[in-house]
Formats: sequence, C-alpha cells, structure tokens
Amino acid sequence: MIKIDAFLTHIGQVEKNQKPLEHLYIFLTDEPLLLMQAKDRLRKIAKEKGFTERETLMQDGQFDWTSLQSSNQNMSLFGEKKLIELTMPTGKPGREGAEVLKQFAKQIQEQAHQELESITGIYLPRLDIQTQKSAWFSALENAGMAVRIDELDRAALPHWIKERLKLQNQQIESGDAGNRAIAFMVDQFEGNLIAAYQEIQKLGLLYPEGVLTEEQIRDAVLHVARYDVFHLSEAFLMGDMARINRMLDGLKGEGEALVLVVWSLAEEIRLIKSLKEGAMQGEHVPSMLKSRRVWGKREQLLPGVVQRMGMPLVDRALEMIANIDKQSKGMMAKEMPPDPWDGLRRIGGLFSWR
Repeated sequence: MIKIDAFLTHIGQVEKNQKPLEHLYIFLTDEPLLLMQAKDRLRKIAKEKGFTERETLMQDGQFDWTSLQSSNQNMSLFGEKKLIELTMPTGKPGREGAEVLKQFAKQIQEQAHQELESITGIYLPRLDIQTQKSAWFSALENAGMAVRIDELDRAALPHWIKERLKLQNQQIESGDAGNRAIAFMVDQFEGNLIAAYQEIQKLGLLYPEGVLTEEQIRDAVLHVARYDVFHLSEAFLMGDMARINRMLDGLKGEGEALVLVVWSLAEEIRLIKSLKEGAMQGEHVPSMLKSRRVWGKREQLLPGVVQRMGMPLVDRALEMIANIDKQSKGMMAKEMPPDPWDGLRRIGGLFSWR
C-alpha cells in the first residue's frame, strides 16, 4: 500500500507517458475532501487517456455485485473506454461481495498484459488491520494499486494551507505577522478540511493575486473549526493545554454531550493505565499498542504519555474523570468545580505536567 504522495507521483508519470495507468486503484480514507481531490485527479488523467465513459456504482443493501463484473466486461456500444467507480461506504462487502471482489481481482490480473479497455477505482473508508488482511482486500491490493489517504493532522495544516493558496497565486505575508496569520487559520480550520478549502477559495475571490496580510485573513476567515471528542483526546495526549481549552470551549459551545466526552477520555485514561502497568512489568509499549489495534496519531503519542505520566497522575486522572462522570449524570462530586467542563480542564493539567 502506498500513500497519496506516491499516487500523485504516479499520476504525474502517467501524464508524461512515463508509466501506464493501472487497471485498478483502491483508495482508503475517512477524509472526504482529500478523497474528492484524488478522484478528480484519476478522472482527469483517465479522460485525457481516452477513458471518456464513466460508470458509477454504489454499494448499499440492495447492491447487485454481478454489476461490478459485468461493468468490466461490457464495453460501450460505441467502443468507448471507461472508468468504473465503486464506492463502498462501510468497507464491508459481506460474504457474497467478498467472493465477487476476489473473482474481480483475478479477472483484473488476467487482463494485466492486455490493452486497457477499462480502469476501476474502488473507494473505501479507512480499514482496520484485520480487514486489510482479509482475502478480498489482499486480492484487490495484489491486483492493483492501493492508496492510503491519511487525515491531515494539525502539524500538516500550515503547509497544506500555503499550497492551496499557491494554487490561486496567493501567499501569506512573511515575518511575525504571517506566522500569526497561519496560526490563526490553523486554529479556525482544525477538524474541518472541507470548510477550510471553501474559506481559502473565498480568499481568492475577495482579494487579488499576491500577498495576503494578517488583517485581510482575519477579516475574511470565519470560525469553521469543528471539534470532536477524538481530536480532543489527541490534544490531551499531546498535553497541549491551550488547545485543550480551545477545544473544550468549542465542544461546549456546539452542545456536545458531556457524557460522550467523558466516556472517550475515560477510555483513553484506562488505556494509559493498562499500558503503564504493562510497561512496569517489562512489556514493550509499541507491541501492546499493536495488540490493542491502536494506530495513527494515538500510536505515535501514547508511548510518550506512558513515559511522561507517573502512576499517581494516572490514578488521579481516573479518579477525577469518575467524579466528572457523576456530575454528567446529575450527581454531586466532592473536590471538583461546579462546572464539569472545568474539571476536564484540570485533567488536562495532569496530562500537560512535565
């Protein structure tokens, strides 16, 4: 499996006639904007290479899996080459679908040395490790090019914003003012990439090409950050108190259910305690994370948290989250602020302890 950057390099080579298109492309992501952009690139190059017909399939409860195989076999009445697109929103084909996908992959491999009459794009959500090892997915991966599109984390947002502005011939002013402007945009856009894309397009409509000032950006950019409990957990693991406060304010303002926030954070603290206990007994933290199917940003952050937080801090965090859980259910809790959201900030202080 390759990452999106490698796919874009491949597309560039196809454009220069250095490499041919693959028969099959499989995309895995939970980020709709980045998937849309990848689809657009594939559609554009396919059209340029003569695949002028496009057939779109959507897997749902009534989906006829034989339509996938027939799409690859039935050419247009006018002999046009085509791009076949199959979207699988759940990433779960079921027994029948799994068998069809394996047969389809075999069909693709048998056509490997033939002239391309059709190419296929299959669009999946992010799959867990067990599903990636399934027979149907392994067959698809062996027959085509599997592309993983990771979610843009906070650290990658400044570069992404600058690149999007560059595409519309705009750039942020240099110096401290520019640094403040990019930091402001990251705070506004975090967790809502589609809205970020729209806001950047708006900057292109409001202002001419060239340098954008901090004042122009602040005047134009709306507050579009959409925080969720999973990004909040990431902020706690990083021990970033400013971000924790900002996200708690956002979640509270958006009316997020406190019980969901408490549940998510409690699960994280219990996991840290389990990892801490295992590490104290000589177990390898990365191995424990792998066995618990923890990956992505959390896999990167948790080892540092385990090393940074002593067991007394972890136990105190567990005690505090239990008290906040009582508050979320209308009960009193001793030694806690009246507002449970402020109690969550206190737990953030434990995570940020150095």
